[in-house]
Amino acid sequence: MDSRVTDTLRQTRAGQIAEDILRKCVHCGFCTATCPTYQLLGDELDGPRGRIYLIKQLLEGKEVTARTQLHLDRCLTCRSCETTCPSGVQYAHLLDIGREVLAAQLPRPRAEALKRRLLREGLTRPRLFGTAIRLGRMLRPLLPSGLADKLPRPAPGDSRGKPAGGRHARRMLLLAGCVQPALAPNINAATMRVFDRLGIALFEEDKAGCCGGVRFHLDDQDGAKADMRRNIDAWWPHVEAGVEAIVVTASGCGVQVRDYGHVLADDTVYAEKAAKISALCRDPSEILCAERSALLSLLPEDQPARERLAFHAPCTLQHGLQIRGVIEDLLQAAGFALTPVADAHLCCGSAGTYSLLQPELSVQLRNRKLAALDAGGPALIATANIGCLTHLQAGSMLPVRHWIELMDEVMV
Repeated sequence: MDSRVTDTLRQTRAGQIAEDILRKCVHCGFCTATCPTYQLLGDELDGPRGRIYLIKQLLEGKEVTARTQLHLDRCLTCRSCETTCPSGVQYAHLLDIGREVLAAQLPRPRAEALKRRLLREGLTRPRLFGTAIRLGRMLRPLLPSGLADKLPRPAPGDSRGKPAGGRHARRMLLLAGCVQPALAPNINAATMRVFDRLGIALFEEDKAGCCGGVRFHLDDQDGAKADMRRNIDAWWPHVEAGVEAIVVTASGCGVQVRDYGHVLADDTVYAEKAAKISALCRDPSEILCAERSALLSLLPEDQPARERLAFHAPCTLQHGLQIRGVIEDLLQAAGFALTPVADAHLCCGSAGTYSLLQPELSVQLRNRKLAALDAGGPALIATANIGCLTHLQAGSMLPVRHWIELMDEVMV
């Protein structure tokens, strides 16, 4: 695609990246076939090809309106289009640049800006968020149904807790996250127990916090970069001490941490460290796949018949981290019978704060996803991202669990 970004923008790294991405797009339209919002709305501007055209106009200095903002806001950033694109267009990076330029040119209405600010501040502070969740659960009967549905019920816990630290020479960092400790604290505890059996010590660094994804996608990329730098500073002494990896149990956060090197590439102080952090970032499935032989030795020799389950592969897992089939294989090795899931490449509608900012589209996507997950008659649903877990659980009578918790329960 021919593009002529403004002279001012062309002098920046972002402008150069955007122009390069735009030139790779050949307008073939393959991406529209796998775009969830295009499937729902049937509007060219609510598909990747149309949004790329809107971003092109924006970066070329054309007039932008609230309509441009609407179509870009409706994008889930699921990256399904990237998986489909034969030209290798890095749509998500282009969208990030477009949204940042748009936010600078077109301020949001006061009420909408306030909502995004409350989400940025509320979701990224674990203590504040945890207090709000506990209070909300107490007041659930008094809340409007729409709000109560978004408030997850307490996740099942495990009396075993976390394993004692310092027992193994092999050490890896574990990102605590900002909302997961309050919503599902057993996920990281289960991960620690699984890794402990494999002779790997996982530990959290208290000085680390939100991965930066919340602010990055809510019109505050500068604040997101500050979050990233704080995490790098918190993790760096452990990196220098030789930790093998930084394990992230929420695939959405994993995509963001793996992008640190790209986001901070022009930061003269942090660029090299950010690239190293990105290289160390691992989804737990990648570690377990590498330790497959040891893992299989810890599974019962005579596998009992286990529950039928449907696995929901989050977009951040399959399109962002590009991990496909690995977790399904691990679950089957553990004795679970996986049911088929139609259109598994499509988003469930969670997409970070999307379910709060675009509730109607989000619910439609969730209903479609749950219909596909339920079709095989599973007894439970497993997934790999806390956002997808809570979003799906709000609309399903079946239990929705993180897959690592299931692995923890079947290992001897």
